[in-house]
Amino acid sequence: MDTRQAEYAIAVAEELSFTRAAQRVFAGQSTVSAGVRALEKELGAALFERDQRGVRITAAGEAVLPVLRELADAEARAKAAADPRGELRGLLRMGMFTSISSMAVPRVIGAFHRANPLVELRLRGTSGGSGELVESVRRGRVDLSLFGLPASAASGLAVHRLATTPYRVVLSEDHPLAQRTEIEVAEIAAEHFVDTPVGFGNRDVLDSALAARGIVRDIRAEVTETSAIPVFVATGLGIAILPELIITPVDGVVTVALAEPIEWDLSIISPRSPSAPAAALIEEFLAAYR
Repeated sequence: MDTRQAEYAIAVAEELSFTRAAQRVFAGQSTVSAGVRALEKELGAALFERDQRGVRITAAGEAVLPVLRELADAEARAKAAADPRGELRGLLRMGMFTSISSMAVPRVIGAFHRANPLVELRLRGTSGGSGELVESVRRGRVDLSLFGLPASAASGLAVHRLATTPYRVVLSEDHPLAQRTEIEVAEIAAEHFVDTPVGFGNRDVLDSALAARGIVRDIRAEVTETSAIPVFVATGLGIAILPELIITPVDGVVTVALAEPIEWDLSIISPRSPSAPAAALIEEFLAAYR
């Protein structure tokens, strides 16, 4: 089996577009189409359905995709082993949160890229939060990902915990409780809240902790960028409860400790046997958060 054809099929499966797949692998669209057709002929099965509505992966395509990825990974490992300088090389895809400016993530990735220029880094954000990111790792769409849910939500994967941080209450500076040193959740249970959608790790962990205390919040605004939440709080739209690690400082907003010990874990998830570039980047993250 031609590994280049496997690479074409992987790109089409992930992009669901022959045009975008061709751009990604730096080949002509006709070359990618011909390569996928040749692979389908060799396998005796259609991997994709193509019509005016677009490209869809078939059941046979879903079944063979993990094997194609293993083939591509094996080729990358072979090239790395044959490199006399021992330099890391290959494709490394990482799933990202939509807001990472308040974390060390950009700094770690930047340093890794400078130290390993032969590794082709592809960073992929998602609007579906940790719930979507874990599926991307399971299905092989990314090689590793940031993760904000408990380790039990990533069964079958390796979970590398980077940090544990407490939740804090985010209030406008003119809120009646803004001068307090700590607040009990019962005191703010009836407030209007701003938060991320269900499926985001910070939201799901908090909802679970509050439900155990018999509290269901009135969420008035849901935004996919955690950095935007304090901005909405400053306007008086509501208050928020966020992990301290991901709170972006905003004028007109203060944060107050929660009396109850509710915590959130920031982790990296990966297959249990990650590629060499993925394993190296995981080590960089673990070192940065030690």
